[in-house]
This record gives sequence, C-alpha cells and structure tokens, in this order.
Amino acid sequence: MKILLVYPEVSETFWSFKHALRVVRRKAAFPPLGALTVAAMLPHSWEKRLVDLNVRAIEDQDLLWADYVFISAMIAQKNSTRQVVDRCRALGARVVGGGPLFRVYPDDFADIDHMVIGEAESIISEVIKDLETGRPKRFYRASDFPSLGDVPVPLWDLINLNDYASMSIQYSRGCPFNCEFCDVIVMNGRVPRLKRDEQVLAELQALYSRGWRGTVFIVDDNFIGNKEKVKGVLRSIIAWQKGKLRRFNFLTEASVNLAEDSELMNLMVQAGFHKVFLGLETPIEEGLRECGKGQNLRRNLSESVATIQKHGLAVMGGFIIGFDSDPPDIFQRQVNFIQKNGIVTAMVGLLTAVPGTRLYARLESEGRMLFKSSGDNTDASGCLNFITRMDREKVIEGYRWVMNSVYSPEMYYNRILAFLRTYRPRTRFHFENNDLLTLVRALWYLGIVDHKFRNYYWKIMRKTISNYNGAFGEVVAMAIQGYHFRKLFWSPKLPMKLEEWPSGVTL
Repeated sequence: MKILLVYPEVSETFWSFKHALRVVRRKAAFPPLGALTVAAMLPHSWEKRLVDLNVRAIEDQDLLWADYVFISAMIAQKNSTRQVVDRCRALGARVVGGGPLFRVYPDDFADIDHMVIGEAESIISEVIKDLETGRPKRFYRASDFPSLGDVPVPLWDLINLNDYASMSIQYSRGCPFNCEFCDVIVMNGRVPRLKRDEQVLAELQALYSRGWRGTVFIVDDNFIGNKEKVKGVLRSIIAWQKGKLRRFNFLTEASVNLAEDSELMNLMVQAGFHKVFLGLETPIEEGLRECGKGQNLRRNLSESVATIQKHGLAVMGGFIIGFDSDPPDIFQRQVNFIQKNGIVTAMVGLLTAVPGTRLYARLESEGRMLFKSSGDNTDASGCLNFITRMDREKVIEGYRWVMNSVYSPEMYYNRILAFLRTYRPRTRFHFENNDLLTLVRALWYLGIVDHKFRNYYWKIMRKTISNYNGAFGEVVAMAIQGYHFRKLFWSPKLPMKLEEWPSGVTL
C-alpha cells in the first residue's frame, strides 16, 4: 500500500510567520505533527511519503504514485485543501480526509472518498483493515476520547527538520475549562488525557537524535490542565536535559491560573520553557464572565502577567474583540492593556462561532449566525460570522485600528521595553552557530535593509545589550517576529487615532 500524506498550505496569518521565515531562512514555522503521528500508526510495510505544501508544491506524479492520499487539515487550511481535493478528483486519486476541518465542515467535502471524524487512535485500526481488504467505508467516526498511552513517536524521517523554524510535540489533549467560544473540549474533552513521561522523553530523544537543537513547541491547548501530572513530566524533562551541550527550549499554551503556582513556573523554566501563550481575551470583566472565563477573574490579569514574566516566562497573549458586552471604548482599552503589560506577541482576534461550541449554539438559537468561519480569527471578512451587538462596521474598523496600532513600529518596540522591565530570565543566552547566523540575518534585514525603521531595531538592541543582556535571545526573536506582524497588519498611511479613520478601511 502506498500512502501520500498531504498537509495543505496555511494562509498568511498571524501564526504563519511567513515574513519572519524569510529572515531566518526556513520554509515553514511548524511541522505537520498530526500527519506525522498518523503516519507512525500505519503499518511498517506500507510505503509512506509526505508533502507539506508550506514547504514545497505538490506534483501530479506525487498524487499518481499513491494508492490513497491522506489529507490532514485545520479550518484555516480550507482553501488549500479544496484545491488538493480537486486535483485528486481530476487525476482519479482516492482521498482520505481527517482533522478539525472535516469534523467541522464535512458537507463542504462531500466529494472526497473517505472521511475520518475524530481522533485517529480510536479508529485507525479499522481504517487500516478496510483499506487492506479493499472495502473502506465512506465515514469513520470515533466514539470516544482514547488514551494517549499508545501514541507512537511521529515519523520524523518523512520531513527535513531544517525546513522548519520549530519542532512540535504533544503531551496532552483536553482542557478542564469550558470557555463559551472554544472548541477544544468539543474535539478533545474536559478531562485532560496525558502521555506517559517515557513517551514524552522518547519523542524528545527522537528529535535530538536527528540533530534538532532548536525550539520545541508543546502544542497542547492547555499544558497545565493537570498540574500535578505536568510537574512530574517537567521533572523528567529537567533530568533528560542535564549534561546536554545544547538544551531544547520550549514554548506552550496554558491558562492564566499558571500565575497561582510558583513551583510549576519554576519547574517550567528549569525544564527549558521560555514562552507561554495565555488566553487573556479581554481586560473587561463583564466580557470574561460572558464567555465563561472564570479562571481569568480569580486575580488581577495585569498582576498575573507580571508574575509569570518575573518567573522567566515571556507571555504571549490571545485577545478577542466582538463580545456582546464590549463597551464602546474596548479598542483603546485592549491596546492600553497590551502596551502596559508588555505583551509583545499579542494575537488579537475577532470573535468567531465554531460549530459545536456553546457560543455557536447560543447564537444559532438567537438567529444571529451569518456564515461559516474561515478559521483565521484575524481575517475580518471571514471570522466575525454572526450579528454583533455593536455596529458590525464599527467592530471591524475598531479591530483593524487595534492591529494597526499595536503593530506599528513605535508601539511594538515600546512594548518590548515594557516587557524587559518585568521579565526576569533565569538562564543566560549563549551563542550557537545557528543563533549567530540568525543574528547576522536579523541585523542585515532589520538593521540595514529595512532603512525606514532600522532606528527602532538599533535602539532596542542597544538597550538590551546595555541593560537586559540576559534577554538578548528573546529580543532578537521578537524583532524578527515583529517584522512579520508589521508586514501583515500595519500601514503607514493610516492615522493612529481611531476617530480619524475612514469608514470601511482595510489593511
């Protein structure tokens, strides 16, 4: 059996980092972890190839070679997925689709041959058996949330690790919280399911043995969903890292209650974590209550951010605009909160109702749903998919002003300074060959070629070297990422005051 695994192209979004990738000379930000994991579940005797469309284009001979084309996709990859399916249909290649895209919008892909809905671990054996006997079903639906105890090490040999800026692993699935807008618990449940410590170490060792020495993104939607268990795996990672000339550094996603546990923060830093993404959502308490974000109401949000950064973890923040309870000044208040707290990487998105969530059910019952989401919550035309309480055009215009403001060069670099005032790195930055190459490229692109804004780059570099040299590596990375955000969200032609913006303006 010949299987071609295809990972569709991710559109130019906040997390694609496409402009930053040009600086560091990588082709994609993250590898197709789901597809690589599924590949490892397939029989060893089957021939497997993988095409990541974020790395290279797919050729007709790729599709003609395969007995089956496995497509793993998220909602934000819908357009690229459609193109791949159409090519498969034209060439007579049989398609098996899986991933969040097919779970949420199965009717949009009624023309594919076979569809797997749910987690592969609970149903892959049946799929394999049916493919081998030549009698595959049209639909396969997982009926449970399977244990992660038997998830294999991803089949890393199918990709070139050097094509990617970061590697990825998964420790857990599920989240104990029940935010109204979030589909994590729809896909993965309320009770976090965990891999054994030995599995995590085996995955790290597999990357290390293949020569990877860079960042590893632990992709869990809430890494600290089970605090006691995660402390155990962190201690195992600390022991595994000891004695290595080049330690991995990690980033992950967590909930704000991380700030309540000093032991957990200390263990994360000792293990090599340097960044954490938090769903902060809004500085408006009524908005947090509306979306069921009770964990964000237990203590002052600004204090939580400062506490985490003082422990040596840079906070990346997720924010949402479009709640029913948003006041007229929500746009300015979001910008003020982001700037004041030094949240350099601030993913501000418009509220999106995804099928299966409590938000979708509520809005549908109120007759407020408009269209299907694009999956990109920074796409003003494709994500605010319901009738808003505030005037829709005002929401969209205000949102675009927020993004234009926070990713203007002056505000971005001022935010780095605000971050440096609270950030307390626990480890010193040491140069390696790859770090030096990245620094040279950043210096060239941001300090020389980018002549209109290079003064900001040099200002923050001088400040970091003189006063905050322990955070040097973080600041270099932030400067590179800021280049991407500025290219994507900022226009020098637009005024900085919201009241001066022309109606219906686009970035």
